[in-house]
Amino acid sequence: MRLSNEWKDYECIDAGNGEKLERWGKVIFRRPDPQAMWPIENDDSWKNVDGFYHRSNKGGGYWDFKKQLPDYWTVNYKDLTFKVSPTNFKHTGLFPEQATNWDFMMEKISNANREVKVLNLFAYTGGATMACSKAGAVEVVHVDASKGMTEWAKENMRLCHLENNRIRFIVDDCLKFVEREARRGNKYDAIVMDPPSYGRGPNGEVWKFEHNLHNLINACMKILSDKPLFFLINSYTTGISSTVLFNILKTTLEPKYNGMVDAGEVGLPITKNNLVLPCGIYGRWQSND
Repeated sequence: MRLSNEWKDYECIDAGNGEKLERWGKVIFRRPDPQAMWPIENDDSWKNVDGFYHRSNKGGGYWDFKKQLPDYWTVNYKDLTFKVSPTNFKHTGLFPEQATNWDFMMEKISNANREVKVLNLFAYTGGATMACSKAGAVEVVHVDASKGMTEWAKENMRLCHLENNRIRFIVDDCLKFVEREARRGNKYDAIVMDPPSYGRGPNGEVWKFEHNLHNLINACMKILSDKPLFFLINSYTTGISSTVLFNILKTTLEPKYNGMVDAGEVGLPITKNNLVLPCGIYGRWQSND
């Protein structure tokens, strides 16, 4: 388990009974979390919240705000600044458990002593994009099928004061973009991806994790440079073990590039009781450099 335990502006205060209690800056949210299966007694802290997302029996849900909140506010992680805003599908625009992956990428890039070009696929609001750019990547190409999330990522770029860095924002189907990059002869030193369980590209292209992941990795290997730095996969797909990601990377990247593969869970420490909230899985290959 890799913990994202260096936050100051975010805190998982408590979790259990299918919910989590979180602090985003000074704002307290109560949201559903299917991983928090253990029983707890909801004390007063669960009632004194600024926003409560209620899950609907018919799917989806709605926010119940206890006070007027700004449309958005910001949180900092080390030298990075991100926009936070509650969306109508319970998300806030940021996955704080990804901080451990940001740290890994930033360390690899800042210690590479060479130019590093990064491709971020299914890039959402750009947490990994900003981390890689801030660490000194000469170029980060940010690809996501959602125009709205890409605009949000551009706001995060400005909040991180990275406007003068080379970041390209592409609204496209990730597999189609990678295949075009291969035809163009473009190469990348590092690739990070956060593929959804299910999704649709801007032109209706269907993505299913278990059906399409291996094809995407094979396509990505055609655009890796001769001396790649890292290849990182993050996943929230229910029922997929981190061992699957380990085995995929072990049988694709390691035979060609040597290096090292590891995989496991990412999680958030729970302040109240020192438990850990599991938040998905990762698999990563990294060079020996």
